[in-house]
Amino acid sequence: MLDYNEIKKGKIIIYENEPYTILDNHVARTQQRKPQNQVKMRSLISGRGVNTVFHASDTVEEADIIKRPIKFLYSKGSEFWFCDIKNPADRFKLDESLVSETKKWLKDNTEVEAMIFDFEDEERTIGIKLPIKMEYIIKEAPPAIKGNSANSGNKRVTLENGTQAEVPLFINEGEVVRINTDTGEYVERVS
Repeated sequence: MLDYNEIKKGKIIIYENEPYTILDNHVARTQQRKPQNQVKMRSLISGRGVNTVFHASDTVEEADIIKRPIKFLYSKGSEFWFCDIKNPADRFKLDESLVSETKKWLKDNTEVEAMIFDFEDEERTIGIKLPIKMEYIIKEAPPAIKGNSANSGNKRVTLENGTQAEVPLFINEGEVVRINTDTGEYVERVS
């Protein structure tokens, strides 16, 4: 069980018999009122967003999520195909709504974690979790122009999976960079 102030961004809770992921929260403490936690969350089953308030007397159950390693194979339209790591012949597809924000960081043959929730005695995949840092090859990069530091020394490049990211000016096409998949920020040059 989580107290009202332990309901934070990234936690998965049970709310109205469904698992919800916390997108954002703010604990407000005013002088004349009791503290409250203003929460923005999204259902991992229906995908609907909810804004609600938890008061100091409220507690919620943390969702029991099973994490299982799987491999992302490829995407075709709104279908994303995965396989079991131990048995590559066991292939299955997940809908675009389950992959959500992580789809722009996916690249073929990448190991990810499937988040599985036991919903009414049936295991359901409710999302995927990427490694926090992943390596990408720079596919397209504009040349660095000497003296061009007006835009804080960064330039926009295209990664091997088609996603665009901000990297320092010294990064060139063909190099490998490490990107934080949670924030989308450049971490370091690998080679």
